Amino acid sequence: MAIDSIWSYAPDLSHLAEQELTGYTVLASDGTIGQVDRQAEHHGMRHLVVDTGVWVFGRSLLVPVGTIAGVDAAERRLTVSCTRAEVKAAPRFRTDSETMDPAYLTAVGDYYHRLPPRERSAG
Repeated sequence: MAIDSIWSYAPDLSHLAEQELTGYTVLASDGTIGQVDRQAEHHGMRHLVVDTGVWVFGRSLLVPVGTIAGVDAAERRLTVSCTRAEVKAAPRFRTDSETMDPAYLTAVGDYYHRLPPRERSAG
C-alpha cells in the first residue's frame, strides 16, 4: 500500500468520506477495537479516533482511514485490515493536539504502512 493511500479511503469505500461514522463499532480481524469517537482530516491525513472503552484501559487510538477494509452500514460497523494487537502497538495517541501534528501523523502512517498486507473484506 502506498504511504499516502493509508490516509485515503479505498476507491470502493470512498463514499465513507461524506458519511458520519461517529458511533460505528470498529472491528479488527480478531475482535472489537471500540467505537469511532470522531473523524478528522489534518494535513491531508484522514483518520478516525477510536474510543477503546475498557479494552485498552479507556484509551483512544488513532486509525488511518486507509486501514478500513469493509463497512456494514446497517449494523454501523467498520472492519479494519489489521489485528487488535497491531492497532494497540501503533504509536500511542495521547492528546487531541496530536491529530494536527504532522510528525505524529507521519509516524502513525509509517507504522500502518509497514504492516503486512491483508485481504479486504467484502461488505
